[in-house]
Amino acid sequence: MFSRLMPKEVKFFDLFNAHAELIVKGGRQLVILVDELEKGPEVLARHAHSIDDIERSADRITHETIALLHTTFNTPLDRDEIHQLIMRLDDILDLIQDFAEAMYLYDIRRLTPEARQLAGIVASGCERVNSAVVLLHSMDNAPAMLKLCREIDQLESDADRVMRTGITKLFREEQDMRQLIKLKGIYELLESVTDRTADVANIIEGIILANS
Repeated sequence: MFSRLMPKEVKFFDLFNAHAELIVKGGRQLVILVDELEKGPEVLARHAHSIDDIERSADRITHETIALLHTTFNTPLDRDEIHQLIMRLDDILDLIQDFAEAMYLYDIRRLTPEARQLAGIVASGCERVNSAVVLLHSMDNAPAMLKLCREIDQLESDADRVMRTGITKLFREEQDMRQLIKLKGIYELLESVTDRTADVANIIEGIILANS
């Protein structure tokens, strides 16, 4: 009874929103990196560095959220929900950073249409994650959040399909084995980002069920 009377620390929602905004920036920067790939390794390195900066900013928000969780008595959501959500949000940018580093380390000079399509799907998923997180402060927004979660799940399914198509074409058409291995890894990294956006959608759906 006493805990229900205590004011709840609502700063968690501000931290979620700030992190989700960085996810959108990371997704957009990923698409820019892909679009400007042919401009050379210096441009690629610059975009990879920009993604590193975004990821480090997100890490600071994650650490602040965990620290606040340890010092807050009355939280607006279940403590485990808060922890899971911020960690899964962080996973998205970690994988975007992994993708950028792989592009640079693998010295990728060209990408297939499927890889470019996957990059677009990643960016779309990041946008919808942000839109859903922004609504999380009120369960009155549950219908809109659930719609966004379904869209995120559909994007993850689309990414699976595009990856399978891309890998099939690689094994049929790519003559350079090293390039095949590199591009297969790139496909898998991009698809993994969509898996993490789907993880966030699942957590948000769970929060809605628990608080409706």
